[in-house]
Amino acid sequence: METLIPSRLSTLGHPQRLAIFRLLVRRYPDRVPAGELADALGLKASTLSAYLSTLMQVGLVTQERVATSLRYSVDMTEVRQTFDYLLLDCCRGRPDLCAPASMPNSSEPQPMLDRKYNVLFICTGNSARSIFAESILRKTAGDKFNAYSAGTRPGSQLNPFAVQVLKDKGHDISVLRSKDVSEFSGPQAPQFDFVFTVCNQAANEECPAWDGQPVTGHWGMPDPVKAEGNDAQKALAFQEAYGALKQRIDLFTALGIRSLDRLTLQGRIDDISRSPSEETS
Repeated sequence: METLIPSRLSTLGHPQRLAIFRLLVRRYPDRVPAGELADALGLKASTLSAYLSTLMQVGLVTQERVATSLRYSVDMTEVRQTFDYLLLDCCRGRPDLCAPASMPNSSEPQPMLDRKYNVLFICTGNSARSIFAESILRKTAGDKFNAYSAGTRPGSQLNPFAVQVLKDKGHDISVLRSKDVSEFSGPQAPQFDFVFTVCNQAANEECPAWDGQPVTGHWGMPDPVKAEGNDAQKALAFQEAYGALKQRIDLFTALGIRSLDRLTLQGRIDDISRSPSEETS
């Protein structure tokens, strides 16, 4: 490990290799196609390939072939070992020196507070998937959670197919509107316990860290707004998106959050993120 640390730090010292690493960490546990990485970061395929090769050589990134697509993920075991080494060696195991200021100064697992939790769902347009998630959580577990949603580039109105699905499912749509994620970053905004991205594009975007270090998850799934065909086929795509989100939210609300520490809870959230409704490229 000691011989790898300088190579890993040197590798991450390059701005674009660091950008790839950060994006893959945000998308963990997803395996992200090379083409999507190139598009998200504005890199040529040959340049991206060289950067990924360097990250793999030092053990921070793994590669897997899925059909004709090469997909990449951080090797979280190696990433954790790197951070552990830096904490234990450089900081002599003192989290009061090296832990982020917003995190508790303790190496012990931190329990979740016993209260009503604030949850934010983020997508690009905030017109369908994130609106579905907000509505589902509010209806199924509104006594335990405050549900919010927002978009990184929201439109001016909700998608009419999404609105119809919510009406058919008995949701109150009067409280819904498209919102920009900036509404939730000011001093008067709620402090979130959980932040979920529900589309790959939003997860790929560079966003500031949330105050309070919430537990995060990525629930990427196909965008029903892009569905083609007649109205019946489009409506089916929205129904399927709603069903996939409800399945994940049901798993989330059944976790017994108050009995779990943050690290265990993050692992359970990652497990839910691995369910098979990923977006494909």
